[in-house]
Amino acid sequence: MAPLPIAGYIGRSTGHDTPMTMRACVIPQFGSADVLEIRDLPTPAPGPRDVLVRVWATALNRADLLQRMGRYPPPADAPQDIPGIEFAGEVAEMGESASLWQPGDRVFGIVGGGAHAAYVVAHEETLCRVPDRLDWTEAAAVPEAFITAHDALISQARLREGEIALIHAVGSGVGLAGAQIAAAWGARAFGTTRTKGKLDRARAFGMEEGVVLGDDLSALGAALLAWSDGREADVVLDLLGGPYLAASIEVAAPKARIMLVGAIAGSSSTVNIRRVLSRRLSLRGTVLRARRLDEKIAVATAFAREVLPLLAVGALVPAIDSVFPLEAIADAHRRMESNDTFGKVVVRLV
Repeated sequence: MAPLPIAGYIGRSTGHDTPMTMRACVIPQFGSADVLEIRDLPTPAPGPRDVLVRVWATALNRADLLQRMGRYPPPADAPQDIPGIEFAGEVAEMGESASLWQPGDRVFGIVGGGAHAAYVVAHEETLCRVPDRLDWTEAAAVPEAFITAHDALISQARLREGEIALIHAVGSGVGLAGAQIAAAWGARAFGTTRTKGKLDRARAFGMEEGVVLGDDLSALGAALLAWSDGREADVVLDLLGGPYLAASIEVAAPKARIMLVGAIAGSSSTVNIRRVLSRRLSLRGTVLRARRLDEKIAVATAFAREVLPLLAVGALVPAIDSVFPLEAIADAHRRMESNDTFGKVVVRLV
């Protein structure tokens, strides 16, 4: 397979304590976790409204694995060879027109790429302040999971008090964040996993009950109805896609909202269109990475307003599966690929 171009960054004069180079994870060519390399690259410079963040910890996402395999290219304005879409760290420098933050502020957020490095650039309005109660490892496990879950369940699906939320892959980072958010909004969370151990552990993160599903998803309907005294799902957070979409449609209540967030189980599905019509279901796909800047700012603003206060008092908590140093990021990829994870795989840069 052809190697990827190493884009790097334009050289710069820092004028501060920021080093001229930084350690970063690089994808020199598409392939397995073995292709990943740790290199010294020029430290990026912030644009006029940007902030340069010293990254203390980051976390893995399926997007990073897919990017490494050549199946999910980053946006054009993100580094093409450095993966990583979430980070937690300290403000190092600000662009000439940036005014919302000060050097040393503790921030976290989501970017299109480049976060698996000692420094990353982000627009100042996409950053959020890290609650004092969170250390760097905990903070790094928050942005993608909680922003994605909140945006899908609350901002888009309008999950309401008393409704039932069905969450597929409830043991994932987004799934566990979604279960907690559902509970915090007064809804009831029902989850699915492929292993009983994950299901048992998810009860400590807002999930009331759930079911273990293998390749046969037919057990979902009976399990949900038995637990809910005959009620169906008002909102579905589908992180898997494939056959799970068809199964979700079959257990969806009238006017239910099905949020398609991932396609780990497959990118196509055969669905019962008549049921979609008769139940007046809403099916919506969602992705954060490719949105316009104004949309990303709106998502970050809603997260800061509605979710950060709950994280600040411990009403919501990040779930961490494991922690790896940057030098062992290939092992972190293998851990995530095992599908044995419960919560987030965090990568520390110190």
